[in-house]
Amino acid sequence: LDTFKTQVARACSLAAAGVAEKAVTEQQVIEKVRQLSDEHRQSRESEKRLQEELSSRLSKEKEVAASVEAFEKCLRELQ
Repeated sequence: LDTFKTQVARACSLAAAGVAEKAVTEQQVIEKVRQLSDEHRQSRESEKRLQEELSSRLSKEKEVAASVEAFEKCLRELQ
């Protein structure tokens, strides 16, 4: 959300400072806000998917570690 606010503020300040070659229309601002909102939503969804994948991999890693530990215990008992 902070990035979104920063981008909107930057776009508005550039237009107000006369940096833009032409005036920014209200529709352009609305479109840019929608675009930034969509990008933010996609970023959050991607972050959620990556967190879920990481959690899944950590669970599998714990299962494998437990299996290895049990296997090593069996080997020690056989010796």
